[in-house]
Amino acid sequence: MCSSSWKTMAVALLLIELWLTIESSLAHPDKIVKLPGQPPRLSFQQFSGYVTVDYKKHKALFYYFVESETDPASKPLVLWLNGGPGCSSLGVGAFSENGPFRPNGEFLVKNDYSWNREANMLYLETPIGVGFSYSTNTSSYEAVDDEITGTGICILQEKAMQDSDIFHASFCIPGFGVTPCLQVLSSPNVFRSLQLGNPVLEFATDFNSRAEYFWSHGLISDSTYKMFTSVCNYSRYVSEYYRDSVSPSCSKVMSQVSRETSKFVDKYDVTLDVCISSVLSQSMAINPQQVSERLDVCVEDKIVNYLNRKDVQKALHARLVGVRRWTVCSNILDYQLLNLEMPTISIVGSLIKSGIPVLVYSGDQDSVIPLTGSRSLVSRLAKELELETTVPYRVWFEGKQVGGWTQVYGNILSFATIRGASHEAPFSQPERSLMLFKSFLEGKPLPEVF
Repeated sequence: MCSSSWKTMAVALLLIELWLTIESSLAHPDKIVKLPGQPPRLSFQQFSGYVTVDYKKHKALFYYFVESETDPASKPLVLWLNGGPGCSSLGVGAFSENGPFRPNGEFLVKNDYSWNREANMLYLETPIGVGFSYSTNTSSYEAVDDEITGTGICILQEKAMQDSDIFHASFCIPGFGVTPCLQVLSSPNVFRSLQLGNPVLEFATDFNSRAEYFWSHGLISDSTYKMFTSVCNYSRYVSEYYRDSVSPSCSKVMSQVSRETSKFVDKYDVTLDVCISSVLSQSMAINPQQVSERLDVCVEDKIVNYLNRKDVQKALHARLVGVRRWTVCSNILDYQLLNLEMPTISIVGSLIKSGIPVLVYSGDQDSVIPLTGSRSLVSRLAKELELETTVPYRVWFEGKQVGGWTQVYGNILSFATIRGASHEAPFSQPERSLMLFKSFLEGKPLPEVF
């Protein structure tokens, strides 16, 4: 998250407290009476609708808010953003990762490992032009970058502080051109902690760790690995691709890599069949050579069909403006993809210096943003901040099985893997992801025994 709304696939902002005004919210116009096909007898309330962030240009961000299953007034508020660039936190985060339901035909199936078991969850479709978020001025979709995205969320944060009838709390996102938000975030009275899942923290390190991951998992040959690290590495290829200047040498290397890895292997989880993943359309920036491929034919299709139903949109208080259909990832945004090259690991360091705990976690089956790059960047940051290791690298448990591995620095910077998890860890390993989330939320170490 701390890089931008799209570089970081799994982002949570944890606030000190949530003051829910239950009495007034019962009659709030954004309250969802019932989603079509939802299970009966829910123990929590749901809200969704719009917050206008620019009245002149008629810009409105769509949100979906789910109360905690138990004692919501005492539970923290978590803001969740998905990446892309320009992919939906509603469709991906809420309906395929850690929200209370998953679409299955005409019905919604209860997610037994929803994160609203532990917190009040707020899913935001950002920037403008993503999902149900819109502007009536189409120029708002042009030359969108991290700073514009961040500024919009900061405006939303201010409105939440001033006039929200649903949640009386403030929130903001760092790292979009951090200046608008960093001062607010530095206050521990506003912002408690930050969780980053499979994030792009530093362009070259994260992208170039892909070659070793492919090779070590048997996806490419020795000779291709050598070319992929010496003739043209992945960061060079992506940089050339978005400058419309792919060199013959890079084109040759990437063609060979693509042939060997095969389009029938899900790069977001190298152990899964291609039909199972629900997030492959988020590969626009980090897998540019696969933009035209539609590899997901299962969960994502169910989500798209469900959210394009008129009765569902009515129940969500949602509307389509300037587009005919809701899509998982926006096809109307002109996002400045070269923002990808801007390092954000230093922003994470600034937040840690201000006293905000940070967790970086990786699904260990993700070859797109491999754990090896994230782990080395977290270790390097710890050295720069002169943080001592407080929890040596060790396994952690969920139930009676190893949930992954973890290391903690200075009791404020943590790294963890989720064993068997994809890029979208809460989708592929929901129980282990919930344990990781719960432990971090409570400020407790991950279980070292079962």
